Amino acid sequence: MKNFLAFDLGASSGRGIIGKLENGKLTLTEVHRFANGPTEQGGSIYWNYPQLVEELKTGLKKALAIEPALDGIGIDTWGVDYVFFSNTTGRFLRWPYHYRDVRTGNAENDVWSKISKQELYGHTGIQCMTLNTVYQLAAHFREHPEDFKDSHFLTMPDALARALGGDDTSEYTDCSTTNLLDPVTKEWDWEVIDRVGLPREVFPKIVKPCTFGGTLSEELQRELGCGPIPIIKVGSHDTASAVGAVPAPTSGNWAYISAGTWALLGAEIDEPLRTAASEKESFTNEGGLDGKIRFLTNIMGSWLFQETRRNWREQKDPELSFAEMERMALASEPCRYLINPNDASFVTPGDMPQRISDFCADHGEGAIVDDGAVVRAIYDSLALYFRCKLETLASLLGVKYQCLNVVGGGTKDGLLMQLTADALNIPVVAGPVEATAIGNLLAQAMATGAVKDLAAARQVVKDSFEVRTYRPNEAMHALYNGEIERFKSLAK
Repeated sequence: MKNFLAFDLGASSGRGIIGKLENGKLTLTEVHRFANGPTEQGGSIYWNYPQLVEELKTGLKKALAIEPALDGIGIDTWGVDYVFFSNTTGRFLRWPYHYRDVRTGNAENDVWSKISKQELYGHTGIQCMTLNTVYQLAAHFREHPEDFKDSHFLTMPDALARALGGDDTSEYTDCSTTNLLDPVTKEWDWEVIDRVGLPREVFPKIVKPCTFGGTLSEELQRELGCGPIPIIKVGSHDTASAVGAVPAPTSGNWAYISAGTWALLGAEIDEPLRTAASEKESFTNEGGLDGKIRFLTNIMGSWLFQETRRNWREQKDPELSFAEMERMALASEPCRYLINPNDASFVTPGDMPQRISDFCADHGEGAIVDDGAVVRAIYDSLALYFRCKLETLASLLGVKYQCLNVVGGGTKDGLLMQLTADALNIPVVAGPVEATAIGNLLAQAMATGAVKDLAAARQVVKDSFEVRTYRPNEAMHALYNGEIERFKSLAK
């Protein structure tokens, strides 16, 4: 029997989960949950790094109260963000910027004046998004060059692990989201870094997932009354961990969506694909477990629901639930209004219902007159966008998919899962919900030898967790077929 502690941090919340691995089955016990989100200071938005560290310590204390003998600790988070540390004092230099901070608004042009957008994709295989680390670092260097002197940065999960005793390295899957990594060598692309004008000395050493990355600090051992606990490099980008926990079929072709604030739709491939077509379609080559490439595209996902609910809870109903929003959508006419879920106007926090209404008014969809229509527009548009992106993925890779595996918190939204099956006309296999934490835990198990490899890890998932299969509704599929061209004209 092995016991591991996974810290899984998303853009809106974090959790600490103990995984007990025994006789080929994994059981989960949540020990700590906490809110996360952007903090505004001086016109910029940041992550509250000190508070996140304290939440990890609280979670560790709670975990030890339940299971005093932990065999490892692993941390995964969202990608692209980072923390700078002083080489002299070891302290962090400033709160880490949030990837939605507006400072990157004109950073693309700064970078592209030194290396073209096409060249950058040819080097790194990462789709162009203003939140990518390359643009963040360029903006950071322009505004605060002092932060790059006698210092180094760590990607977010390893910056958090460092506070517990982790080493000064960053793990490959998270580094792959920076737009600064060579996906073939799996090392920093120094040509890109030099051309962008970033100093080499601030970049950390890259290490593989499923390896050891330090030990709980002696200070924390004394404080918590425990012994040395290994800190393990997992698939520290949350999507890498989530995809590692996909209960993939052993035969046939499958694609996945890791569904959360972002919906990451893609497939596992062995080598990066960096063609003009894949660049045009905004597909990206990120790192996965077992040397795999996660060939995927980013879709706005539950962010649209989250921001809509936040606004209505502030303005109308403090108790509004996602379940009530689902009922509102079911009571509304399907496909009456459609939007482009990835429109730039939806990226930053704000009045999402008004932005959706404005999009519809500006794109010939008409004026939205009730709240249910807003929610239904999100549902139908996400389902149709998933269909378009899956068709593109199939075309790029020359593959026909027999099923779509969806993992993560988004699988709790049964209406979205059903409408996705309706739009795609293939089964949607939904679950497990806690895929990211499960992938984190199984990566620790692989590092310690408790699980042999990725295939064995996925078998543990199948043996341990129930999933639900949604099958297409013929009438809804016909409706979506009739609206697909209209949707494509909006989602260009």
